[in-house]
Amino acid sequence: MRKIKKGDEVIIITGKNKNQRGKVLRVVKDGKKAVVEGINLIKKHTKPNPNTNTQGGIVEKEAPISISNIAIYNPVSKKRDRAGVKVLDNGKRARYFKSNKELIEI
Repeated sequence: MRKIKKGDEVIIITGKNKNQRGKVLRVVKDGKKAVVEGINLIKKHTKPNPNTNTQGGIVEKEAPISISNIAIYNPVSKKRDRAGVKVLDNGKRARYFKSNKELIEI
């Protein structure tokens, strides 16, 4: 089970976007990288394409960032936290915050 999933709110630990928060848009490359909304923006130069009616120019988009550089955000403590996985009584696996043992989702 992945510790960070799509839709989680995360905080950036290192890099030019340190201490910024964002929502995970997708996890890529076998769970080793994640694309976070508004973080690690790059400028991509695009050509115009008449087939898809796209204009050319410079487009800003999010680039993947390594999972090791992000941590899940705990809204209770308002700090970054580590995530753990435990098996519930019904046999399902659930993620929880390691600092206060609260479930992230069921």
